[in-house]
Parts: sequence; C-alpha cells; structure tokens
Amino acid sequence: MRLKPLLNSIVLTFALATSSSAIAQTELKLPDLGTSALQVLPIEKEQAIGEVMMMQLRSRSPVVGDPVLEEYLTSLGNRLVANANDVRFPFTFFWINNKDINAFAFYGGHVGVHTGLIAQSDNESQLASVIGHEIAHVTQRHLARRVQNAKDNSALTIAGLITGILATVVAPDAGIAILSASQTQSSLNQLTHSRKAEQEADRFGMNTLHKAGFDPYAASEFLTKLSDQIRFKNKPPAFLLTHPLPDSRVSDVRLRAQQFEKKHYPSSLSYALAKSRVLARYYYAEDAGEAFFRNSLNRSADLDKRALQYGLAITLLDQKRYEEAGKLLDELLAKDPNNLFYLDVYTDYLIATDRSAKAVEMLQAQHQLRPNNQVITLNYANAAIKAKQYEVAEQLLKIFLLEKPDHILARDLLTQTYEAQENKAAYHESKAGVYAQYGAFTKAADEVQRALNHVEDNEDIKRTRLKALLSQYRNMQKEIAKL
Repeated sequence: MRLKPLLNSIVLTFALATSSSAIAQTELKLPDLGTSALQVLPIEKEQAIGEVMMMQLRSRSPVVGDPVLEEYLTSLGNRLVANANDVRFPFTFFWINNKDINAFAFYGGHVGVHTGLIAQSDNESQLASVIGHEIAHVTQRHLARRVQNAKDNSALTIAGLITGILATVVAPDAGIAILSASQTQSSLNQLTHSRKAEQEADRFGMNTLHKAGFDPYAASEFLTKLSDQIRFKNKPPAFLLTHPLPDSRVSDVRLRAQQFEKKHYPSSLSYALAKSRVLARYYYAEDAGEAFFRNSLNRSADLDKRALQYGLAITLLDQKRYEEAGKLLDELLAKDPNNLFYLDVYTDYLIATDRSAKAVEMLQAQHQLRPNNQVITLNYANAAIKAKQYEVAEQLLKIFLLEKPDHILARDLLTQTYEAQENKAAYHESKAGVYAQYGAFTKAADEVQRALNHVEDNEDIKRTRLKALLSQYRNMQKEIAKL
C-alpha cells in the first residue's frame, strides 16, 4: 500500500508522547531530568524518554510508513526479543528510509533499522545479527548507564540529550560534526558506544541470535563486511560512527562464534520479499530497479525466483506498466494466495486500474481469515475509501485503532474517510490526533478548536469531550516549552 501522508509539509517541534494508551486519554508530565535525577534512571523514566524521542524522530526523519515492511521487521525483532536476556518492556521496531548501512537503539526499547541495512545484507542472519546487537544495547541499558555515570551532567538537558542522540543515530556523520562544534566532549561521549559496551552487546547479541535460530557466524560476517568497506571508502559506514570497530573486535566475534556448530541457516521467503520490496521502492529509481531485477532473474541459478519476480512487479507497477505487473502478480498469487506481500501490491494494482471494488471483495475475504492484521486491514480500508465505501472504512479503522491507538497510517486513513464523508467535526478531531502523534500539539489544539466550531447545539457530550481534549493538548504544549 502506498499512502500520501497527511503531514507532508509540516515543520514540527520537540515532542511529548503517550504510553500505549490513546493520546487524548491521559495528560502527561515531562520526566524530570535535572542533574540529581541523572544519578538514577528507572525503567519508567527510560520509557518516557524513549517515547519523547520516538515522537521527535517521526517529526525529523523519514520513518517508513509501510505496513508490510513493518510487519516483517516487528516479527523478526520480536523473535529475537523472545530469546534475549533481561527484557524489561515491549520493544518497538521501525524503518528509516536511508541507504546507509545502519541500525540504532534508544531508550524504552526503540530500535530503528535503515532500509540500506537489509538492502546490503547478504542473508537474514546478517540482518538479525545487527538487530540482536541493538536489542542487547537496550536490555543491558547502555545508554541509561552512560547517562548515570556521566562526569559532567550539569550541561545535559532533555532537549540536548534527545537532539544529540537523534542527530547521531539517524545521521551519525552530520550529528557528530554538529556536536563537536557546539558541545563538550563529555556530551559527545554520551552518544558513542564504548568498546566495553560493544563487547557486551556482541556477546549477548550472539547468544540471542543463536537461541532465535539464526546463524551466529553472521555477526562476524557483517563486521567483516563493514571492515572491508572502510578500506575502499573515505567515509566509514554510518554504523561504525556510533559502534567502534577496532581490529580486535572482528577477531573476537569470530572466535566467539566458534563455540556454536557451523551449519546452513536458510533465509526465509519473507526476508527475500522484504529485501526486494526495499530495493524496488526505497533503494533504486524505478527504471534502475527494473534493470536490476531483470538482470538478477537472468543470472540467478536459484529455482525459487519469487522474490525477484515480486520486486520486478513493483517496479513495473510504479512505472504504470499495469499489464506486465498484473501478469507477474497473478502468477505469484496463484501459488500463494494468502501472502501479505503479494496481497498488498495486488491491492495497489487493482486500485491503479480502477478496480477498487474488486480489491474490497478480495480483502473482505482475507479480513475474515485474519481480522485486524495491519496489512489486510489498512489495505482493506484504503480500497474501501477508493471505492467510496466510507462506512466500511470507518468501521474497520475504528476497531483497528482500539488495539493500536497510536498507529499513524490508520489515523491518517480515518481522517481521509471523515473528509470524504464531509463529517467536519470528526475530520478535524481525527486530524488533531495525527498532529499529536508528531508532537505538534499547537496544531492539534487548533484542529480541536475547528472541530468545536462544527459541533451541533444538542451535542453536549461531544462538546465537553472536545473541550477536555483541547485543554490536554494545550497543557502538553506547555510541557514542551519547558525543554
């Protein structure tokens, strides 16, 4: 599914996020990170900081809103978390649209993965080795421990902490340059993992990798890949700017892997499809992507070419070559009619060829098999909107948001639904919820005020609820100002 975000041109500021409940339901207070508070960083405070950072990240960085890729990454990440030690809270996994090889983790179990990491990985175990390493940084509380142990805490504020870490993990080369010019070396040291932390993350990450059923040797393969890149490039890979790679680290990881049996670990079809999807939509231009997949199909000796055919179908669809794309998708679905990757792109194909009603019919049957699956539900709702079946879309999205109240794409689709229905009060309230997820509480409050202007005289309960929501957003904006 390809969606146009509601907030394409918005400039957003510092953010304050909610817990897992809907943002309108709870007034929140910014965690106190004064100098004395930095001596102790309890789990609940770490989670609160992580939520602040996640909202800030959404407003500043190209977070990928792709339900299929999100489903794959979350499944892979949770498989690793289930086999990790010292897990204290649920993890959140997300993609950043960036061609650099990089991944990062921050407070509260948030793990970001650049699309360039899967695009340049050789197999699923390599990808999993990096994610397992980042999970270890969180479970061993390396960021929290560095903050607690900092010798110069007096200069650290929430704003500085968040801005510095985000600048470094998302754009490490630019972030470090900015910090070096404007902040103390102590602040810079907060953002780069120490060699001891890297060794610890390597050790715990490899154990997690093995227990989760991936190849532990992939960790050394990945580090060797990065080490080789250093030799041929003036600028080191982004991952190495925050994850030091002394010569001893590669050999240490290689030796540690030898405690495990050497055997073949095949990558899953989902990994191959996710990689093809990233290459087709986030890595190559459309014509270059087509050339890549055609050449790969001609040269591949593998009997299973589904992932390459899938990638080619995406590039053809994005070039509006619908007949060619449709033939490939029909072949893929005939062999695997319930595959989420295929169903997602086939929905795009049906909508693009003015057959939204057929997409609704197809996805209705799938929804009965997998109710509230995000790929099926969001595609179903999107197709229903295109088919002008607004009540269907509204019902689907309301139920979905009960389980995932902070899902931005779902909120965006619901906002589109209300706009199409000319339900102005609901439209502005829903739009306010989208703004709030990005931390733009002033804009959110403005939208609630617009919603109030469209409430009927006899809708006292709705008016009271919206006034309470307006008060909450304004209070949240005041909390932001304290940064």
